[in-house]
Amino acid sequence: MSRPPQILIVDDDVSIRILLKEYLEGNGIRTSIAADGAELKEQLRKAPVDLIVLDLRLPGEDGFSLCRWIRSQGDTPIIMLTAKTGSVDRIMGLELGADDYVAKPFEPRELLARIRGVLRRARTADGPQSTVRAFSFAGWQLNLPQRQLLSPEKVLVPLAASEFQLLVIFLEQPQRVLTRDQLIERCHGREAGPFDRSIDVRVSQLRQRLGDSAREPRLIKTVRTAGYVLAADVFRHY
Repeated sequence: MSRPPQILIVDDDVSIRILLKEYLEGNGIRTSIAADGAELKEQLRKAPVDLIVLDLRLPGEDGFSLCRWIRSQGDTPIIMLTAKTGSVDRIMGLELGADDYVAKPFEPRELLARIRGVLRRARTADGPQSTVRAFSFAGWQLNLPQRQLLSPEKVLVPLAASEFQLLVIFLEQPQRVLTRDQLIERCHGREAGPFDRSIDVRVSQLRQRLGDSAREPRLIKTVRTAGYVLAADVFRHY
């Protein structure tokens, strides 16, 4: 039997920390808490976690800086907590490598669903194909077990978990237009909101990793009013 996931809640509001800890543990998720960046780093020094729920508006070192630091340490999934009207916060958080977001105020049940969705997608991203070991395309190679992207110049290019996941989605369906709704459903497990720009941010990040021009991309092309398409031949290695 697999162990229950370990989650870290980082929020300066003690009532939110206690509420979420009790609710998540009541639903089979082991939960630790931190009030600020110093406590977050101390918790991670003690033991790794499977996912971090991170409030972006923290005293002292804010959530943006902490999100950047977490990404420099590895690819632990991050769900950020933002203000209801904080669209700029959400975009900045996604650009820094967060995997999903929940806007305050929220129902604990919504956060639980997001946590389960991100963890599920993180597990499937480790091995989306049962037999495929790597993809190659346009001189690039993506190794699935090691989650490593190798450039045509044989340079390792780091990928955040969300970038790896999105690249795999494109590689699984090359030359096919994928709508924003389809990509949000695959990446976040939810429907797109009317002003949801999360996938546009993700695609922009992935283009940067691939050295793809934002104005005239060669690999991940924008199809106006439709979505995006990976315009490259893809080969699977077993």
